[in-house]
Amino acid sequence: MKRTIDKYFYKTFFSLFGIVAMQNLIVFSVNLADSIMLGSYNEAAMSGVSLANQVQYLLQCAVSGFANGLVVIASQYWGKKDTAPIKKVFSAAFITAVFTSFAMGAVVYAVPREVLGILSNETEIVEAAVDYIRIMALTYVIFAITNILTALMRSVESVKIGFVSSALALVTNIGLNWLLIFGKLGFPEMGAIGAAYATFAARAVEFIAVAVYVFFIDKKLKTRLRDLFSCGRIYFRDFIRTGLPLVGSGSSWGVAMAVQTAIIGRLGAAAIGANAIAAPVFQVVAVLYSSTGTASSVLIGKTVGEDDIPRVKVYTKRLQKMFIVIGLVSCGLLLLLKNMILDIYDVSAETRGLASVFIVILSITVIGSSYEAPCLCGIVSGGGDTKFVLFNDIIFMWCMVLPLSVLSAFVFKFPIPVTFFILKSDQITKCAVAAVKVNRYKWIRTLTHD
Repeated sequence: MKRTIDKYFYKTFFSLFGIVAMQNLIVFSVNLADSIMLGSYNEAAMSGVSLANQVQYLLQCAVSGFANGLVVIASQYWGKKDTAPIKKVFSAAFITAVFTSFAMGAVVYAVPREVLGILSNETEIVEAAVDYIRIMALTYVIFAITNILTALMRSVESVKIGFVSSALALVTNIGLNWLLIFGKLGFPEMGAIGAAYATFAARAVEFIAVAVYVFFIDKKLKTRLRDLFSCGRIYFRDFIRTGLPLVGSGSSWGVAMAVQTAIIGRLGAAAIGANAIAAPVFQVVAVLYSSTGTASSVLIGKTVGEDDIPRVKVYTKRLQKMFIVIGLVSCGLLLLLKNMILDIYDVSAETRGLASVFIVILSITVIGSSYEAPCLCGIVSGGGDTKFVLFNDIIFMWCMVLPLSVLSAFVFKFPIPVTFFILKSDQITKCAVAAVKVNRYKWIRTLTHD
């Protein structure tokens, strides 16, 4: 029996983790491509697009909350081999995600300067991003729908389409960036606006690929367009009760990242430029531990749905060891690639120096992130306890990290790297809470109906 469990565990986990990691890496690389290619075009444009991408990151966090709520519930039904309720929960996630992304896109499109002004008081940088972010606002609904469809497939262990669609998006984005940012092959030189059009096209390609697969090719669920609005009151209530805390946690995290950007954005142009380099690097490295969380959530959720609690406990212990190893590997990769990353950007010496320190700090804190995030967002949430993550984030981020960072930056006026370290310190302090919570097993809850 042990050999069978081991074989199933490793095969399922690494297949989910590997493909999801590659997909998430590509998703983040779409925005990273804009930053890198604009970094060799104009530093102000690069910093401006980085600000705009912080708003996109807030959307990503909110949509991830809806997607994770769908995965948590649907994976338990998948463990029971009951697929009809999965479509109902999917409909609830779809409706709420579309409404939220539409509202956010409308605000950003209507008042782009005001939104960007929250993140920075550098007029040149804000103006460089206004046209870019208005075009990006038009992609928010498309992005949300694509992610909900991908999460639906992920909850039933079909993850390849997410990778394929994201790869198509990346190729489209890089190719059009080269044509439209720099004006190659007779195309006009459009700078940041060209990057926005390229990203818009990439999101459209990604959406079409996923939609065609879900509605016309997938045989596990056989989802149809009529299923988009077929959620009943019971399943909508279940999704709100279970998924809303994850949406709140994701949104809270996204807003907190925007506040962090706003704090750094008031420490000078060099700090903004350094963060423009470090932020996407951190997001790419975060792919590793967020992907372990996603894989763990599906694996644990399905096993809880099968009502095999002893196996849930075996998986939990094994996963924690893997999280620590992944954190150490991530740390080593960041330190190894630091100079190579910095060489990509054509920035001032002051900006490069700060960016180097920021990346070193991230290489340390990512060890903690790689343990606590998948423990709480993967194992605990996947097991059915979705409220704990929200309360934990509120306490650590809003009651500790952000107030201390404001004091560091504007009252005590500590050096910029000190403030940056405080902004990321919760990734280490949360580890103790995660270790206690996950090993008590009080998070195991059945979310399905008979």
